[in-house]
Amino acid sequence: MLTLLIASAYCLFTLVRFSWDPMAFVRVGQQFDPVHGVAGMGYDGQFAYQIARNPGGAAPLLDVPAYRYQRIFYPLLARWLALGYPNAIPWTLIFVNLGSLTLGVLATEKLLAAHGRSRWYALAYGLFGGFLISVRMDLTEPLAYALVQWGVYYFDQKRSGFSLLLFILASLTRELALLFAAGCVLSMFADRQWRRGFVWGMAAVLPFGLWQVYLRFWLGSWGISSGGAFASSFELIPFRGWWEMIYTQELQIFIVLSLIVLLVALIPASMAIIASLRALSRQKYGLGVWLLLLNALIFPFLPSSNVLHLPGLLRVTAGLVAAVLDYGALESSWQALQYSQLWLLLLVFGEGLI
Repeated sequence: MLTLLIASAYCLFTLVRFSWDPMAFVRVGQQFDPVHGVAGMGYDGQFAYQIARNPGGAAPLLDVPAYRYQRIFYPLLARWLALGYPNAIPWTLIFVNLGSLTLGVLATEKLLAAHGRSRWYALAYGLFGGFLISVRMDLTEPLAYALVQWGVYYFDQKRSGFSLLLFILASLTRELALLFAAGCVLSMFADRQWRRGFVWGMAAVLPFGLWQVYLRFWLGSWGISSGGAFASSFELIPFRGWWEMIYTQELQIFIVLSLIVLLVALIPASMAIIASLRALSRQKYGLGVWLLLLNALIFPFLPSSNVLHLPGLLRVTAGLVAAVLDYGALESSWQALQYSQLWLLLLVFGEGLI
């Protein structure tokens, strides 16, 4: 309830600033839509909006069509709720994200409570800057990770069939959700459930794979990549996306950016890698360990276009926040839950208030 109140107040504040125009959340760039766009490139929410308006014909208005179309569930859900009326779609994009953020917090609360932990730790999820920015900019993260958190909860409750459906929808909302499905598979393998893990894993990834094949034939390229227009590729050398800034920025700018990048993402991810590897070395192969390890391992290899772009970095870190809370609940790690609350300090800087 607290997350819903704060996020709703944030949305109302934004609407008042922009004369109750829901298109302020979409931020269409003139470069992609000369008729309706504002100056500049806009931001990623415009691509979900364009797909929701015209699911079959939005490609000319997208920067990298296959990459944007692979995240199909959020715009389709908004379109369905709008009953196909174009003027209602900007509103349903907002309502879907508000509801998703709230439901994601609820799932995290239920997982914490099921393992005897305080529900209030879930505030680190609900008020994390990556999720608030995603609500503000009509992005896919709130819906994707709400589905993920419910998927983790139901998997933990031995309802793997229902969790499978949730992970499938999550992967069609944001591809990084597959890391959580992979964690479930590895936990089954660790329990020597080889056949069940293989079948479940294949079922989880098959719809996403078939959608990728369809995009390849339809649009001429695969959806999987490191990002949209102007995105750099994943790094092969660990943390190169961060330390290469020293060659491209003035020293003072490098120090300031480094403090943000290190404290928000790279130090927490490094601690998560160490904690999960230490748990594995002690033969602890629980679900939370695999979720933490997989979601942390991507950070040393993040493209510089993610590392140097604060909104993009916060969005990627949203998965790590969810994984840390899952680890704290599933593996009874009081320390992980305590550290997760440090992400709330971002609220001091009013992130996302744009």
